[in-house]
Amino acid sequence: MEQISLLIKPASSLCNMNCRYCFYADVTSHRHSLSPGIMNNKVMISIIEKGLSFGIVHFAFQGGEPTFAGLNFFKNFITEVNKRKSNQKISYAIQTNGTLLDEEWLRFFKNNDFLIGVSIDGTKACHDSLRSIGNKPTFDRIINNIHLMKKFGLRINILTVITPLLTDSVEEIYTFYKKEGFSHIQFIPCLPDLNQLSNNFSLSPYKFYEFYKKLFNLWYQDYLKGKYVSISLFEDLIMIFSGRMPRTCGMLGSCQIQYIIESDGNVYPCDFYALDCYRMGNILTDELDTMREGETAQEFIRKPESLDNICLKCRFVNICQGNCKRMKSILIDKDYCGYQMFLEETYQIFYTIAKELSY
Repeated sequence: MEQISLLIKPASSLCNMNCRYCFYADVTSHRHSLSPGIMNNKVMISIIEKGLSFGIVHFAFQGGEPTFAGLNFFKNFITEVNKRKSNQKISYAIQTNGTLLDEEWLRFFKNNDFLIGVSIDGTKACHDSLRSIGNKPTFDRIINNIHLMKKFGLRINILTVITPLLTDSVEEIYTFYKKEGFSHIQFIPCLPDLNQLSNNFSLSPYKFYEFYKKLFNLWYQDYLKGKYVSISLFEDLIMIFSGRMPRTCGMLGSCQIQYIIESDGNVYPCDFYALDCYRMGNILTDELDTMREGETAQEFIRKPESLDNICLKCRFVNICQGNCKRMKSILIDKDYCGYQMFLEETYQIFYTIAKELSY
């Protein structure tokens, strides 16, 4: 049965927060039109109709802040899906900063079996220094809403952006996350702006290694005690060492078409590259398969002709192939690769774990 995942931005880059490192605000600043605003019904229905041409459909909402589109948008979306669906398998997810949610939102998510991804950057001190609303802290509000989500029995994933600040507090953050019962955590390295190699918030290859080595040591001790915490990079490596495809796009050096759908219907291949030059088409006028097979998409996913010298000399090149092209500046600095250093110290353990878990 053919399946598809659509990453929908109902409020484009609009957001109520002022995160100091927001990569999507940087992406949209490079486009001719900064933000198309809130998605209208015509675009919404076109997404639904074209998505439902597949047997398995995953509708994932992100931003900016997707809840900025309002609860009625999401209620209408579900209503229109239910009007049109037949025997398709449908799932929903949303990535949110968690500040605009209340019991009505959470009841809606529960009734429609949403997977909720909540963005939080470690402990209160770390988080509030990076993620604010009008220079006011947001940590307490988000944690309170997470507690409310748990009362509703919602499925929750945590998304944390790794900045240099967090590398100094890895144990504190990991301990706090365990105390809160966070069992599924996605750490994403902070990227420099598109026209930069680095900035004050982006991760360097050295900090990448430092963060993940500290985190691995804590995680592995828990694993040996029978306490398993799902951490995205570690999950991906276990899958790779078991001969399976990782969940994270780009880990094997190949780009995939992600179907990022902006609020005006424009479709892009990747969240990191939602730029005018990579616009594949528009959901109002173009078919999903046609966009995927089009020249813009094919050029985007085409592999580079050659790898960096450090990659060619690396014994992990066959399971990396240079990794995600957008991640290059945070993984490699001339003759040093933070990811390579991390693998040198952990790959045998991940290989053993993969066999133990029979992935």
